[in-house]
Amino acid sequence: MKTVSRKKIIEALKDQQNIFGDYLFEEKLTSSKNYYEEIPPVVEVIREPVEETVNLFEDTDDWKNAKTLDELNNLIKNCSKCELHKNRNNFVFGSGNPDADVMVIGEGPGAEEDKQGLPFVGRAGQLLTDILKAIKFERNEVYIANIVKCRPPENRTPLPEEMETCIPYLKKQISLIKPKMILCLGLTAAKGLLRKKESLTALRGKFFDYEGIKVMVTFHPAALLRNPNWKRDCWEDVKKFRKMYDEILK
Repeated sequence: MKTVSRKKIIEALKDQQNIFGDYLFEEKLTSSKNYYEEIPPVVEVIREPVEETVNLFEDTDDWKNAKTLDELNNLIKNCSKCELHKNRNNFVFGSGNPDADVMVIGEGPGAEEDKQGLPFVGRAGQLLTDILKAIKFERNEVYIANIVKCRPPENRTPLPEEMETCIPYLKKQISLIKPKMILCLGLTAAKGLLRKKESLTALRGKFFDYEGIKVMVTFHPAALLRNPNWKRDCWEDVKKFRKMYDEILK
């Protein structure tokens, strides 16, 4: 019998949560004692009180007045507002065309992104490049960013407080770029930007509004690598996205 690694179990559970939402995980997994023995028991985390120290970076709002993406990056790249900064190698601001008509928003940096300081540069990034090409977008035409700009440990889903801390930076990027459309990759991106609580199944392939900008939600490329059978549905989503983009340009 093959031994299923803990990493693969976590990835599979994350994919299921992405598709079906959080409600599946409200049931106790301990109902079957032999259910994946490698999964450790849930341990309640008791957080120590935060020491009240003055952080000069956190007290400044200069970044809100940034006029360009470069200026914004320089003002926030040393951010230490949440725990994610402690283990990062690089702050992953985003990359692409500063005047892009299309923004692509993912969840957060992975290992390769943290290493290079650029979004979507690993295998998932190559797949994203291929998806964009399939709907006649070159990667350098669009702008790519994430909900959080520092890598979560072991690529876990960003915590709500981490997302809430970082999303204002993303919103400032959007206000500077002024895209005509946004493509959210995965449920975390949809939750962060659109404040949606539905499952990915309920959200994907539809258009939503963010401050007058058309937004579509589809699968994250990393999920497609693990589940190639979802690629057909993603293809249908991005074809709709391209069609809407062409209509907006008219």
